[in-house]
Amino acid sequence: MATVNLTADDFEKTVLESDIVLVDFWAEWCGPCRNFAPVFEEASEKNPDITFGKIDTEAERELASAAGITSIPTLMAFRDGVLVFAQPGALAAPTLNQVIGAVRDLDMDTVRKDIEAQRASVSP
Repeated sequence: MATVNLTADDFEKTVLESDIVLVDFWAEWCGPCRNFAPVFEEASEKNPDITFGKIDTEAERELASAAGITSIPTLMAFRDGVLVFAQPGALAAPTLNQVIGAVRDLDMDTVRKDIEAQRASVSP
């Protein structure tokens, strides 16, 4: 599967309806973003079961702001609608492959329990 361009209109639906979603926040003027683009594209072709989305931070300023993007490129990974990874900076192909493997290997029941425990510890 090739990468897909995501916008504020389809971002939430894509994240909630796909098992695994990797999102590259980028901008045309960003050199590291341009360097990361072929790495991201190649990974999308090798992992057709994963949705690889790209968000142009210039065109989608509100979405980038809502996602807390302060540096680009930033890669986010969602599994079953849950944000499980977020990191700024261009990744090399082996590192991206490690991230993909780690996201695939997550025990989402444990992740959900950990999220609930964190919420409970900050609730009054």
